[in-house]
Amino acid sequence: MKWLIFLSALFFSVTVISNNYSQEISQDKAQNTDQKPYKIPEFTHHTANEWINSKPLTIEDLKGKVILIDMWTFDCWNCYRSFPWLNALEEKYQKSGLQIIGVHTPEFDHEKIRANIEAKVKKFKLHHPIMIDNDFSYWRALNNRYWPAYYLVNQAGNIVYSHIGETHQGDRKALVIEKKITQLLAKP
Repeated sequence: MKWLIFLSALFFSVTVISNNYSQEISQDKAQNTDQKPYKIPEFTHHTANEWINSKPLTIEDLKGKVILIDMWTFDCWNCYRSFPWLNALEEKYQKSGLQIIGVHTPEFDHEKIRANIEAKVKKFKLHHPIMIDNDFSYWRALNNRYWPAYYLVNQAGNIVYSHIGETHQGDRKALVIEKKITQLLAKP
């Protein structure tokens, strides 16, 4: 019983510290408007069984669109608590040229199973294309280190902004990202 209490307290402490650290990083990134644009790496998975809600895509397929890359994994609370915001963005801006691409990079072995990912995609009502990145190749190509992480890509295929951490509709971080999306969509 003592071990159970100890482990519960340890888990709670790590969760609180991690969440606070994630929020601090998010706030720093959300204020970083001077990010030097850099080329988005090509998608690293090219077979039908490595994509959900879409045929395999290439960056060339998305040329001329504003892209928001969502790096997530389905057991991440911060990831799935951000889905209502992400779904609202998709609904609001998809017809204007925003394309959300999910990249599911698993933390645990059970998150590598396609049927499990598909069940979570259905549960969270995700309709955008999702690349399954079980080998972390796209994670490494982006030099990503966090779940969730978002990469905003302009029509020329350059990452112009990134954000780390849970985001909710109407919060300061979400408003910053949405403003950047509308600015990009307004450009020819």
